[in-house]
Amino acid sequence: MKKIVLTGGGTAGHVTPNLALVPRLKSLGYEIYYIGSLNGIEKDLAEKAGIPYFGISSGKLRRYFDWKNFTDPFRVQKGFHQAIKLLKQLKPDVIFSKGGFVSVPVVGAAKRCHVPAILHESDMTPGLANRLSIPHCFRICCNFPETMKHLPEGKAVLTGCPIRTELLSGDKAKGLSYAGFDEKKPVLLMMGGSTGSVHINEVLRQALPALLQDFQVIHLCGSGNLDATKEGLAGYKQLEYAREELPDLFAATDIVLSRAGANAICELLALRKPNLLIPLPLSASRGDQILNAGSFENQGYSMVLQEEKMTDQTLVSSIRELYQNRDKYRQAMEESTIADAVGKVISVIEEAAS
Repeated sequence: MKKIVLTGGGTAGHVTPNLALVPRLKSLGYEIYYIGSLNGIEKDLAEKAGIPYFGISSGKLRRYFDWKNFTDPFRVQKGFHQAIKLLKQLKPDVIFSKGGFVSVPVVGAAKRCHVPAILHESDMTPGLANRLSIPHCFRICCNFPETMKHLPEGKAVLTGCPIRTELLSGDKAKGLSYAGFDEKKPVLLMMGGSTGSVHINEVLRQALPALLQDFQVIHLCGSGNLDATKEGLAGYKQLEYAREELPDLFAATDIVLSRAGANAICELLALRKPNLLIPLPLSASRGDQILNAGSFENQGYSMVLQEEKMTDQTLVSSIRELYQNRDKYRQAMEESTIADAVGKVISVIEEAAS
């Protein structure tokens, strides 16, 4: 029986692609373990998936001044030694890392223990954690054709992002029933990431009088972002987040309004959902979502509206334009050469493990 260690954490985006690989890995007979931080989101998600979990000390890779920047290198060093000990104990054949700060000591330990490590980079350009880990890896998988030029020749593989297979098996009727909708108007789904987007939430709610003339709206607004004054509004369903019901809500959806996180937009591509992307601005990020959105726009998969230009009027007009041209975007996604990302990533894992 082959053994694999999954690692990555800090946000759900660094965990869910790992978990998307689990069913296929199990079918191939892999024994699966997860190494993450002591109390990160990855611990809860991995344990819910029934994967043996091991926590190590980790720091945070900050781009701003913080006194913890002086102490975190010692936490990373401690995590490196803990990871070495774990790898010697578990004796895996391969490591798969989805990135995030906790993955850096694990990938470094993999090199020390002569275990091949595979990285996955979701964004257009590698994040800091993956940049630190690339010299130690066997292969690095990526989502975008443009990313290949930023990676070492011979290591880069264009795979797309592994997504959960259950997202593809939703029931439209169940989704409409859950939202309290009918089939008389098309459905717009807004999702702003695991924590929501305060600005998009505000503008979308300002635009509701116009939007509800043409659409029914499912609004995934993030934890703590419900608006009590909108409860019971006909054609509008707000949720902090969606879990088991998400595949059905996707099935009921005609078009999507979303941030441009790499995992989210790869799910929209796999689901063939025409989408309007509003990437995080440079003032709130390193610009990766702007690049992600630009790539999908250039490939014909998405419309893009920059947050700086978003008002309730521009949002409504963009959503109406997207819906009018939905077949064009759907056709472009149908022609995408990035398909079966799980299968492609598994092939790289099998190559490394053998």
